[in-house]
Amino acid sequence: MKLPVAILAAAACAACSQEPASPAQEPTAASTSATPTASAPASPTPPASPSPDTLALEGLGALRIGEPVPAGSTWAERGAQASDTCRTVSSPDYPGVYAIVEGGRVRRISAGQRSTVELAEGIGVGASEADVRAWFGGFREEPHEYVAAPARYLTAPNAASGDPALRFEIGADGKVTQVHVGTMPALGYVEGCS
Repeated sequence: MKLPVAILAAAACAACSQEPASPAQEPTAASTSATPTASAPASPTPPASPSPDTLALEGLGALRIGEPVPAGSTWAERGAQASDTCRTVSSPDYPGVYAIVEGGRVRRISAGQRSTVELAEGIGVGASEADVRAWFGGFREEPHEYVAAPARYLTAPNAASGDPALRFEIGADGKVTQVHVGTMPALGYVEGCS
């Protein structure tokens, strides 16, 4: 009699421990770009499929980091260029945004004044440094080249890895003045192509 009771107990125990697996969650831009710190403000989950005005590590709309400027797009050279090896492109569809192209490939996309482009986390020009740090803790601080402290650059700790990374320019007022996405060394340029 002990054997059937043992089998029933083992089967009951196995049935109890087999909880249904929770569905796998799709990674969001927040989970793929940085993990919010414990002090992150309560906010809605970033959209699973970002809008064309969302700046991501991959790029902005059809403009992709590491790829050529899309043929037939509105992205084109406008104004003076630093050299034959590095050029900047902009689009009337994205006021205040420009991209650095080196070796025929997009190396950095920058959103500055007049830009309404934001990251999926809602960080864009005008966001506070506190908001940036809440979403992107552990970013490396560097003094700003042209604006006195407390202005600074905040750069992703993995920026030297060769993968696309984020860099924020923080003004003397503690607010974001530019958001950059790209790969080094272009991510660290302080004057367009240099």
